[in-house]
Amino acid sequence: MAKKLLLGNEAVARGLWEAGMTFASSYPGTPSTEITETLAKYDDVYSEWAPNEKVACEAAIGAAIAGARSFCGMKHVGLNVAADPLFTASYTGVNGGMIIGVADDPGMHSSQNEQDSRHYAKGAKIMMLEPADAAECRDFAKLGYALSERFDTPVLLRLTTRVAHSRGLVEEQEKEAYTLKAYQKDAKKYVMMPAYAIPKHVTVEQRILDQIAWAEDCEINRVEYHDTKIGVITAGNCYNYAREALGDGASYLKLGMVYPLPEKLIRDFAAKCDTVYVIEELDPFIEEHCRRLGLSVHGKDVFTLQGEYSQALVRKVILGEEIPFDTSDIPVPGRPPVLCSGCPHRGLFYALKQEKVAVSGDIGCYTLGALPPLESVDTCVCMGASVSALHGRNKADPSQASKSVAVIGDSTFCHSGITGLVNIAYNNSASTVIVLDNSITGMTGHQENPTTGKNIKGEPATAIDLEALAHAVGIRRVRVVDPYNLKQTRDAIHEELAVDEPSLIISRRPCALLKYVKHAPAYHIDREKCRGCKSCMRIGCPSISMKDGKAQIDFTQCAGCGVCVQMCAFDAIRQ
Repeated sequence: MAKKLLLGNEAVARGLWEAGMTFASSYPGTPSTEITETLAKYDDVYSEWAPNEKVACEAAIGAAIAGARSFCGMKHVGLNVAADPLFTASYTGVNGGMIIGVADDPGMHSSQNEQDSRHYAKGAKIMMLEPADAAECRDFAKLGYALSERFDTPVLLRLTTRVAHSRGLVEEQEKEAYTLKAYQKDAKKYVMMPAYAIPKHVTVEQRILDQIAWAEDCEINRVEYHDTKIGVITAGNCYNYAREALGDGASYLKLGMVYPLPEKLIRDFAAKCDTVYVIEELDPFIEEHCRRLGLSVHGKDVFTLQGEYSQALVRKVILGEEIPFDTSDIPVPGRPPVLCSGCPHRGLFYALKQEKVAVSGDIGCYTLGALPPLESVDTCVCMGASVSALHGRNKADPSQASKSVAVIGDSTFCHSGITGLVNIAYNNSASTVIVLDNSITGMTGHQENPTTGKNIKGEPATAIDLEALAHAVGIRRVRVVDPYNLKQTRDAIHEELAVDEPSLIISRRPCALLKYVKHAPAYHIDREKCRGCKSCMRIGCPSISMKDGKAQIDFTQCAGCGVCVQMCAFDAIRQ
């Protein structure tokens, strides 16, 4: 078969497909999204976007119990959402193999924290593999199914941003012939009530011992002896950093399975090296294991707990040398992210700022509403938290109800905002929730969701009627506004905050980047009328700038939304 240059995520998908995967259910989250997007291109497997990671994990568990090889994918914070079924699936085990792909984000390129998912493997007592490049992504995905079925357990496949989004050569292979395994009714295996769960915990602990024995001489945990003055124990992309920084001037123990970790293999390697370093991003997971074995190693005493590592960092810490032409310390002008030209969220956030309300924010493009000049969003915790947090705020201090709102995107609302709205209705919270319905899952790259009317393949699907849903859970006051219309939007916010009952505003306008959206002609500035007052700059539109004391509009970026026109008191903005 031919070799192809694939993203790590694409290589994972290829490995899943080659291994005979039948069922995939995921929720999009950078940097994991492309795994399931790639799987959707294979017509001989079933793939879907689920409303959230918990649902995706539960669906994959069901498929595995039915005898299929299944997959669910998510980013690290999504694993928090899936933790409930994850921990119990460790007890039930599987029938067909099951892989849970999780992509961590050291450096927080697109995340709210730097969570280390290896702790979930240890906590749930589930095997975790960690590839270092695209070729291993494919190989480890295939191996994961074999290990899942051999040890009767789900298997976690951990990637990081650099591995998920870097490219490497992958030699593609034919798809394996996999036949669904027969399902046999077995309550003691699959029904985790206390009487059945207690003996299953014994099984899980023995399984860990069996996996440790396998880890001692498995091919994915490998030793490379060169100069033994320096020994490096590492895994994943940190192996690449160490190998490039130190070359043959060090020996390496590269761990492909990061939980459970071997013991004899690590002891034997450390015994042959003068000084041993554990190089791992984020938490001292491998380091603490080494210390538990009684080994003297350097880890977080010399390496940082924060952010991504690099070849330059490894060389500097271990050898005290700078890499020639290293540019990591060169100051680069900041380029903060901004809402796109024509983004429907811009008008809404400007209206919220004018109304001087506190905004309970959520995860999505609209989180950028916290940045200048809009500066509207007060909080952002996790998916769905905006709705629940607003309720708590207003119940703790009822005087806040008339001057605070929650904002949440249509996809995030389906993910975990609906239950918060149910809570508001059920407990009669005088809270105003605004759903920013831009008809797509925007921040992760335009994935469909349960409100768009299309599935992962773009085929027609049932679309949630947000207005009907709100009424069904007990919200009487529901209204729709166009965020391009500033007066309509401000009036709606003002009126709903004035009532002493739950209400929902739907700010509805498609994402400006959707291919089917037809933009109005670009605007321009009449320089004779422009007074240079900079009122149009207050919305933070990247199309608008100042030159020689006058506003100017970049026609190549302007989407013709007209929000700026409503702010100009001098009629200086024209089409």
